[in-house]
Amino acid sequence: MLNLSTRQQVAIGLALALLMFLTRSHHWAGIHSLPDASWAIFFLLGVYVRALWVVPVLIAASVVIDYVAITWGGASDFCVSPAYWLLIPAYAVLFAGGRFYARGHRLSGMGLLRLAGVALVVVAVAQLLTTGGFYFFSGRFAEPTLAGLVLRLEKYFPPMLGTFALYVGLAAAVH
Repeated sequence: MLNLSTRQQVAIGLALALLMFLTRSHHWAGIHSLPDASWAIFFLLGVYVRALWVVPVLIAASVVIDYVAITWGGASDFCVSPAYWLLIPAYAVLFAGGRFYARGHRLSGMGLLRLAGVALVVVAVAQLLTTGGFYFFSGRFAEPTLAGLVLRLEKYFPPMLGTFALYVGLAAAVH
């Protein structure tokens, strides 16, 4: 288990909130923007921050950022549908995965393998929730099928996993 002071946890929490603002604001940024770090942020919150109240606060912040981007920033509202709310359990899974990892954290090769394994599982579950939820519950697809879902997972999972790995890898290197 990581033993961080309250001050360290607050600093990490604020840095992650800032990272969310900077990367989730891609809605109105240009091609030079950083990829959205939201999934890695919720995982890292689970690793580093003990206070549970940060999860709903950052979920609310992500909704506000999206609202502002759509309302005033000219971003598309295509992804905002009844399925949008499946981001909440996806973020909760990522946070819980971070917590689970933190309980057995070790600075070792095995610790790094454990990090990779936990990260892969939680990103896969989050991807199933978000892609599957959007595909089946958004109302944007006339006749969703399991085969159609598999095609979407093949398309969206690798880039999401790569982005997640980038941010979590950077955090591991800094740690």
